[in-house]
Amino acid sequence: MSKPRLTYFDFAGSRGEECRIALHLAGIDFDDMRVKSADWPALKESMPFGAMPVLQMPGKPPLAHSNAILVFIGRQHGLHPVDAFEAARHEALMCAVEELRHAITPTLRISDPEQKRAAREALAANELATWGSQVERQLADGPFVGGQTLQVSDIKLYMVVRWLTSGTLDHVPATVLDHCPKLLRLYRAVGEHPGVKAWLAKSAH
Repeated sequence: MSKPRLTYFDFAGSRGEECRIALHLAGIDFDDMRVKSADWPALKESMPFGAMPVLQMPGKPPLAHSNAILVFIGRQHGLHPVDAFEAARHEALMCAVEELRHAITPTLRISDPEQKRAAREALAANELATWGSQVERQLADGPFVGGQTLQVSDIKLYMVVRWLTSGTLDHVPATVLDHCPKLLRLYRAVGEHPGVKAWLAKSAH
């Protein structure tokens, strides 16, 4: 392997896409390995923790878990705070995104339409609303978590806000985070960042 390789589902969202954006912003030429769902069972056991994304660096063992990958890229390429306490504060927000995803995931597996509706409506009214308020309290004058500079925590928050406000999650209103103006400001600022726009335009083709 002559260059870094990121392995994730052939899907422009969630944990894999935030790692792809970080690699792109870092200026890293990487192998973007996109796995079809049908091919995943055969690959699963070869992954460090049976999940993706996984980053492989030449001469290093595979690195799993999106937060670990993001922090590694961020530290190496100026996309994560140098100050230890500020870095930990950013990482806490990244952990909060993962906790939210874990709260949402069980509702993705519900097949009964009425059960799904009830679960998603409860999720929107409770966990999603509370999570938004909690994150909102962590944000200052912005536009990003650390002020004027985009970092990997911003990318992670952007990805989950994009999902929640897209209207694609049935029975979760696109207005679910309207009570979080600072978080929505961050979301817009990341989406308008030239490097992020360039990646999204590239991956759309």
